[in-house]
Amino acid sequence: MVDETPTPEQKQRKPRRTMTGVVVSDKMQKTVVVRVEKVRTHSLYGKRMRVSERYKAHDEHDQCRLGDEVVIAESRPLSKDKRWTVVQIVRQGNPVAILAKAAPAEVQP
Repeated sequence: MVDETPTPEQKQRKPRRTMTGVVVSDKMQKTVVVRVEKVRTHSLYGKRMRVSERYKAHDEHDQCRLGDEVVIAESRPLSKDKRWTVVQIVRQGNPVAILAKAAPAEVQP
């Protein structure tokens, strides 16, 4: 019989990508939507632009709340859209600031 247990070199996997972002929605069960902002440079004009992307992340214990700053890590696909997992809550957030950004201000006549 040949023992086919993997050696420690084979067991090691690539480090997973991590990103830091703000929770913009926590209305789903065990899932949060995290907005990650990045600064990119325009390819032609060279101007630096702020670009944001939204990721659905798995929150196993439902601890994240609206406005929290969290660290998410890449994981295996958990559903159609969910490929990230919440690793840690960096800081408790202010949900009022998130809601004010999302809703446009009403214009008074």
